[in-house]
Order: sequence, then structure tokens, then C-alpha cells
Amino acid sequence: MKMPADPETDAARLREAMAEVLAVDGTLKDPAWRAAVEEVPRHPFVPGFYLPTGQRDEHGLTVWEPVTAELDYGRWLAAAYSNTTLITQFDGEEPDWKDPVVRHGGAPTSSSTLPSLVLRMWADADVAEGHTVLEIGTGTGYSTALACERLGSSHVTSVEIDPRRLEAAANTLYGCGYFPTLAVADGLYGYWPEAWYDRIVAACSFRAVPPALLAQARPGGKILIPLSGWLYGNARVLLTVAEDGTAEGPLLPGTISFMPARTHAAPAFGNPADWAAGLPEKTRSARHSPERITAATEEAFHLRFLAQTAVPNAQMVTMDGVVHLVDVVTGSAATLTPNGTAWEVHEGGPMKLWERIEEVLDAFDAADRPRPETFTMHVYDGGQHLRHPRMPGLPLPRP
Repeated sequence: MKMPADPETDAARLREAMAEVLAVDGTLKDPAWRAAVEEVPRHPFVPGFYLPTGQRDEHGLTVWEPVTAELDYGRWLAAAYSNTTLITQFDGEEPDWKDPVVRHGGAPTSSSTLPSLVLRMWADADVAEGHTVLEIGTGTGYSTALACERLGSSHVTSVEIDPRRLEAAANTLYGCGYFPTLAVADGLYGYWPEAWYDRIVAACSFRAVPPALLAQARPGGKILIPLSGWLYGNARVLLTVAEDGTAEGPLLPGTISFMPARTHAAPAFGNPADWAAGLPEKTRSARHSPERITAATEEAFHLRFLAQTAVPNAQMVTMDGVVHLVDVVTGSAATLTPNGTAWEVHEGGPMKLWERIEEVLDAFDAADRPRPETFTMHVYDGGQHLRHPRMPGLPLPRP
């Protein structure tokens, strides 16, 4: 479809429609945030993005189709104002949106997060007028613009590790009339020049809460941070910082995943078959099926996160029906092989990976399968622990 002379009219209409949808589904409960959504355009922040075609190539890789205003104006603008995450970068490579190509596979490394999740993060962090905020992960800049519209640009600092992403976001933000403090920085270390902050909100996940964030939050300030790990178990925690610099707070309900901070990404572990070849011949029957942590259910996602507390450096992959666990830090490995309705476990190395996970599953079942929001994270100088009143085996350390 040919681009009209003035797309702003179409964008304003779609923006109002998106705000109405988000209000009806309960995302926009605060009139101030609704006003921000109705005011801030999203389409300038996503001049190009990729959408999945729903197909796979001959190698089983997902096929991603580029979408720009020049290729298909109607599709581009409609997607920009849909409640959808729009992938803008794979494998850290900046696309040429003047001549984009179809992608086959790849790991998404930057995106414009679906608006409902952006707003949920700001709301869950209890961001309100007068607060100074640090956003970790500027991305396209749309979330930053919403915060600027609500709080004023002088109250917003946003950092991004990718200088090309930040440059593009800065140009769009400035073009839209927003002038927050922006910096190329690793969110692992926050951003000291603008500290202290009333709220710190991360738009990427970390394996552990970075100590620098606690040091840069005011006493009584809050930190909302997604936590993940190499098993891809995810949780979000809302921490309140105490006068002594420690922090604690609950896990939040809901299954939400974020791209990992690039410095916390999992390392390569090679061919799982090579790890399996070194395992002892002795096997045992598994007490728990791997489906407990691999099923596409809310409880399985929660259990995968809990499992990471016991095996923080383990990674998992399934090949030809066999589940492989590999820990490149300790050199431990395990396989789970189906045997009828049961599973056979091979384990080797300093750490019995599946046995440790089973201990967590046993404790979880004995505690009557508690939900995420009943767990509390405690963060202090040198570490963090997850606790639950009905799981005395906790706290288990995370990395």
C-alpha cells in the first residue's frame, strides 16, 4: 500500500484505538498513563521490524519477514499500534531498513516490547509524578518516551549497551520533543552520574540483581527487575531498598520473559553428544519427569526458575527425545532418556544436576506447590537468596 502524504492522521486514530483496547483489558488503569499512550506515537520508533511468517525453512529455522512503510504501509502502521512485540534486531546486527532481507533463524537482541508489558512494568514499579527513574535497556526508545511524557524528560535516565540502538532511539526521541538523559552503558553497572533514583526499571533480564543498582537507588526506592538464567526460567522481582543498602521484595505473578542482558547471555557448550559420551554407564530412574520444567504451563515456567537456584550454571537442550543438561562451569552433565512411561538418568561430574533439580521439585510439592508471588527475594552485599516459609530448604543461592 502506498504511503499517504500525512501518516500522522492514521497514526492518531490507531493510537486512540490502542489506548482503548489497553484500557478495556485492564492495562491502563491510571488516567495519566492513558494520556501518555494517547500522546506518544509509536511508529517513529519502529521504522522497520521483523514479523514471523509462521513457516520454517528446510533447516527448521523460523522465517522472519521484514516490514517497513515502504514495503507495506498498512501492515507496518497497523503492527506499530498493535499490542505486539516487534523484533528490530537479530544477533546484534543492525538491519539495513532501506533494503531489508528475509531472516532465517537468529537470536533477537533488540525489540519494541509490546505496549501492555511496557505499561505494566512502569505501573508495577509504582512510578508516579516526581519520581526520578533509571531505565535499563532503551531499545527503540518508545518506553522511554512514555516515561518522559508522564514524568518530564528531566526525571528520566535511560541506558543502552548497543551504541547504534541508542543513536537511533535518541534521534527519534529528540525528534518527538523528548530530551531524557541517555547513555551508552552496561545496565549491570547502572548509571552513577544521575544517581540517586526513586525507581529503577530493567527492560532486560539478569541472572542476578546487580549490586550497583542497590547502591544507586534511594532508601525506600524500588527496583523492578526481570530475572532469568541459562535454563530460561524467568521471574520478575520488585525490591524495596532499605537504609542499610540491602533490599527485599516479592516475585511478581505472571509468566513474562525478557531478552537477557548481553553480558549475562549463556555461553556456548558445544555438542551435547560429546558431553553425554563421557557420562558413566550407571543409570537410575528419575523421580520427576523433565516435563515438570519443560511444559508450556505457568507452573513449569515457575519451576524452571526455581530449578536455576539449585543449578545456576546449567543449560538444557533436547535432541532426538533425549534431554541434555550441561554445566560448563563445573563440567557436570546429565541426560534424561525416555523409557516407556519413565525416564532414565545418567549423571556425571562434580554436581548431580538432575538430582539437585529433583530436590527442588520435592520441596515444591511438599510445600503444596506455592505460587511465585509467595516467594521473597533478599538481596545484600555479596549475594541474594530466594525464601519461602514452607520450603525450609531455601534459601538457595543464585550466582
